[in-house]
Amino acid sequence: MLFSRRFLPYFVTQCLGALNDNVYKNVLLLMVSYSQIEALPIDVHLFVNLAAGLFILPFLLFSAHAGQVADSIDKATLIRRLKVLELLIMSAAVLAIFSHSYLIMLLLLFLMGVQSAYFGPVKYSLLPRVLREHELVSGNAWVEMGTFLAILAGTLSAGLIVASEHATYWAAGSVFTLALIGVFSSWMIPSIPSSNKVKPKFSIIKATATSIAKVRKSRDIWIAILAISWFWFVGASYLTQIPNFARITLHSDPTVVSLLLLLFSIGIGIGSFVCERLSCKQVELGIAPLGLIVLGVFGIDLYVALPILAAPTAVFDVVTFVSDAIHYRLMFDLLMIGVGGGLFIVPLYTFIQARADENECAQAIASNNIVNALFMVTSAVFAMLVLNGLQWKIEQLFLLIACGNLLVLLVLLLSWSEFAMSAFSYVLRRILNRQNINNTDELVALKQDRTVPVIVEIERFELSTLLVIDGLFNRPVYIATPQPDTQQNRLERYFINKRQWDGAMQPLSVLVCAKGAALPESIKHARWVKCSIKHRKKSWLRGEIEVNLTI
Repeated sequence: MLFSRRFLPYFVTQCLGALNDNVYKNVLLLMVSYSQIEALPIDVHLFVNLAAGLFILPFLLFSAHAGQVADSIDKATLIRRLKVLELLIMSAAVLAIFSHSYLIMLLLLFLMGVQSAYFGPVKYSLLPRVLREHELVSGNAWVEMGTFLAILAGTLSAGLIVASEHATYWAAGSVFTLALIGVFSSWMIPSIPSSNKVKPKFSIIKATATSIAKVRKSRDIWIAILAISWFWFVGASYLTQIPNFARITLHSDPTVVSLLLLLFSIGIGIGSFVCERLSCKQVELGIAPLGLIVLGVFGIDLYVALPILAAPTAVFDVVTFVSDAIHYRLMFDLLMIGVGGGLFIVPLYTFIQARADENECAQAIASNNIVNALFMVTSAVFAMLVLNGLQWKIEQLFLLIACGNLLVLLVLLLSWSEFAMSAFSYVLRRILNRQNINNTDELVALKQDRTVPVIVEIERFELSTLLVIDGLFNRPVYIATPQPDTQQNRLERYFINKRQWDGAMQPLSVLVCAKGAALPESIKHARWVKCSIKHRKKSWLRGEIEVNLTI
């Protein structure tokens, strides 16, 4: 998959885009903060805050229209046009860098934000069109790893560029070259035509409201978007506060900041690929709770692991920081926080891609980007209230966020039945038992057909049977013929009430019914599957689940 033409050119193109965004943004901020303060027409602090706001503002303004555009035209064509736009913006940036026109560079940063806002929806909605279902998790893992490493590389490269002897030349040459290579790589992406004939109409408020309203019709997708946005709240909080955390709490210089950012970004990459291995090449929402647990536990341990320095006499650089064993636990905690982020976010993105309608996937991603941007802005406001209003320390803010992860986990388990079922299903099928499925090829073909619903007939209703069926299909599972309450324990009764069929039949639905049950005529066109599930105890540690399907 990685080296196939349907994925590699796209992967290279999106990584180069993320890299160029961060090189340009950080070069601009470092130039005005350190080397060119006297050339600014406005206050440096105002300039820095304007830069941060202007880059994220387009995601709030244009994401809804970007989603409509991405769903209405060939995705490869759209990417090529956006990369040409990036090249034009960076060509203007070359002139602005050489002339030290910082207000022009600020305007160009806003335009780069616009370009990124239009690239975001097509970036994720493209994957389910070019990847098979068993490749979707792997593809998202590569994208998440590539994006975060590109952000890190852009941040570090900007520091090296500004510190170099010919900073102006290196800065101008870097952003132009990266944009030019991105144009060439985009032309290698194969055509991905759209079947959606609805022409997008440009608007800001109406399009945003329509996009949010549309995605909220699917409760599962909407909650997944809120969960992803919580990750960006957490991630933005860590990334924003790490420089001051290193300087004030750890008494370290900027080289340690780079080390901590490196650990966090590598952790995201590791978590993404651990998720790919744990998912066994299928969409597994049940892995996401593990990510929140890791985020919470190691976030709390980060606070506990902080070294107690009575009166530091010297500032740590990266060499002295790493050579002191007292920092090892702290570094491991930060790495694992990144791992937890990867484990949490990859299943959620793949869930949205797999569940969203093919012709509206980009609009769902656009809504996700809007809510992500709102949560990131909220994280900045929240940090100001905690640090400036309550006068808390940064490490106390980190502890509060870590506890927030465990609280969010509890809320999701109690309020999102799909999330809870997927978690129990994963534990049953992947941890407590080894699952064997006959007719695997027919099951794969059935899952790929998204045009008709599926009815699964079982001989006897048990919670374990329902959990296994939930893991077989990447579709919402509902119970059509519940058993009498006398035959149910409390946990079974909870899931039956939460997943009771309401009579509305969607193409992606899976109905579970008892053998011989009478169902409405309106769903007779559905695909029928007879399912027999047997449990065997192989050892005192693990059992075996044998699934026999007649399709």
